[in-house]
Amino acid sequence: MSSQPILSVRNLERRYGAFIGCTDISFDVWPGEVVAIVGESGSGKTTLLNCISGRMERSAGTVCYRMRDGRFPDLGDLSEAERRFLARTDWGFVHQNPADGLRMRVSAGANVGERLMAVGERHYGNIRRTATDWLERVEIAAARIDDQPVAFSGGMRQRLQIARNLVTHPRLIFMDEPTGGLDVSVQARVLDLLRMLVADLGLAVVIVTHDLAVARLLSQRMIVMKSGRIVEQGLTDRVLDDPRHPYTQLLVASIPES
Repeated sequence: MSSQPILSVRNLERRYGAFIGCTDISFDVWPGEVVAIVGESGSGKTTLLNCISGRMERSAGTVCYRMRDGRFPDLGDLSEAERRFLARTDWGFVHQNPADGLRMRVSAGANVGERLMAVGERHYGNIRRTATDWLERVEIAAARIDDQPVAFSGGMRQRLQIARNLVTHPRLIFMDEPTGGLDVSVQARVLDLLRMLVADLGLAVVIVTHDLAVARLLSQRMIVMKSGRIVEQGLTDRVLDDPRHPYTQLLVASIPES
């Protein structure tokens, strides 16, 4: 693992008037590491994810990202064009609802190819070939390359969204409840796929989930949030097997016995 973090969050806060969405948030993400942010609905975890991914303005604090050239600027110091380029190339964002992360009325191949064009690929044959490879990698038949996502099942749409995000070989992926809307059997397939791809590509991932089983399966480190604040963080196995904060203990105790 690299000796320097790829993302560093310090004293982050987001307020909605007098209401605090999240506050006093500090943590690092290292290259190749998966960090899970867990907590009940309203704990501030999605607000935090949106702030660190640049989808929402923060009220205070810094979010620094290590660029490919070694610079480590605060995202707020980047130009709008630089942030858009990062979002299309170096980063990915996997939504809970795949329709939020796909263009539903263009083909599966075009959804994947669009990201390739954002990094300068212009050769139609190369784009189509790479798109085909990625569809097969996420277990979508190559014969479906010209089908639109509206014709796909929920699980297929989520796998297509994953392919669209990973085709540019990003360095950091944000995931917001990526299996939240799927049937249990479909969830298992998508989770297995995510775990395999994250390991193969050495991705850094920040994943928001309310499901502690998802966090255990995918993440090395866990951040537990309650009422907009971090109440506990540490190695995932340690947090789940030996929770120290009463709220974490309550969360762990609520997991049904298998």
